[in-house]
Amino acid sequence: MVSRASLSRRNMLKGTAALGACAFPMINVGRYALAGAQERTYSARAVALVEQALVIDMLAIPKLDFRPEAYSRPLSEAEVAQWRASGITAMHNAIGLESREDALTYLAAQQGFAGRQPELFQLVDIAEDIDRAKRDRRIAMIMGIQNASQFATVEDVEFFHGLGLRCAQLTYNNQNRIGSGSTDRADGGISTFGEQIVRAMNQAGMLIDVSHSGDRTTLDAIALSAGPIAFTHTNCRALTSHPRNKTDEGLRALAAKGGVAGITGVRMFVRDRDPTNVGHMVDHIEHVARLVGIEHVGIGSDADLNGYDDMPPDQYQQLKASYDRSYAFREKIDIDGFDHPRKIYDLTEELIRRGHTDAHIALILGGNFRRLLGAVWTRPQSGA
Repeated sequence: MVSRASLSRRNMLKGTAALGACAFPMINVGRYALAGAQERTYSARAVALVEQALVIDMLAIPKLDFRPEAYSRPLSEAEVAQWRASGITAMHNAIGLESREDALTYLAAQQGFAGRQPELFQLVDIAEDIDRAKRDRRIAMIMGIQNASQFATVEDVEFFHGLGLRCAQLTYNNQNRIGSGSTDRADGGISTFGEQIVRAMNQAGMLIDVSHSGDRTTLDAIALSAGPIAFTHTNCRALTSHPRNKTDEGLRALAAKGGVAGITGVRMFVRDRDPTNVGHMVDHIEHVARLVGIEHVGIGSDADLNGYDDMPPDQYQQLKASYDRSYAFREKIDIDGFDHPRKIYDLTEELIRRGHTDAHIALILGGNFRRLLGAVWTRPQSGA
């Protein structure tokens, strides 16, 4: 959700945060406590599911704190412990940026930090890198950008792919050279230049994301793409009328092309009134599953481990003030039960409570996005 337009990102781009591998210490029969989990305990079934599954969060920001010292300093032991207990296998690390320069700086800073801590991070080039991270008990970082303003020319797609960019949104919330955003008054769909960018992303093996795009731009992107695309972080407009949520028409088109929708834990996307909790988030997961099949839904939390409501207060207020009023912020941004580092376990427990099978839960947690990434990402062709 956060973009450079909403907060000053120059400080953020100078550094980054880090992650760690998973640990699951059993403390009694049938219930488990995770490192750093304080009084939270989870069922043996939930812990086993998360430990065995590929858990792919298709929009996870390392840290919602944009002070320079928050990203330039080494991780504390407590921060490492939080990531070890999170259960996450892979995270799509993406923010909204407005220029080529910002994109270059962002990729360099984030990948540089990950590269200096290889015991915690696995940078992702191909889908098999996620599998390797799971085996090595590290967390894979998928580099993305929530905009496509870095693509000044069609050739820039291949250039940024070479720098490690594996996913890009065609637009953020507002019109760019490619298409229209979700909060624009009118949506003119994909431009001629945008069509060329879609083809170049297909050719490069870069995942197309239209989470923040307007309805017509979304449908155009699906139709123009040669292969499946993603809504990495969204919710269902049939349940909550919000411009950032996708219509049933959009979800059907996405699924027909083989794509996957990641469901967020952002309060105003999930429900238009309180209480709003992890159960209401699962309502969106189940809506997608009923509409188009369990194979087309996953997770895109759209937050860091602790969520927006734990941001420094000045940044929190600045963020809220920077968005279009159609965002309809309430007092809180996070939903109850999905606002702490072990939230994947709370989500898993709710899926169990509702009677989902282990196989279906594994698909939701990451299996569906793993299939999509394997289909879209391609190995670079070696030169003659």
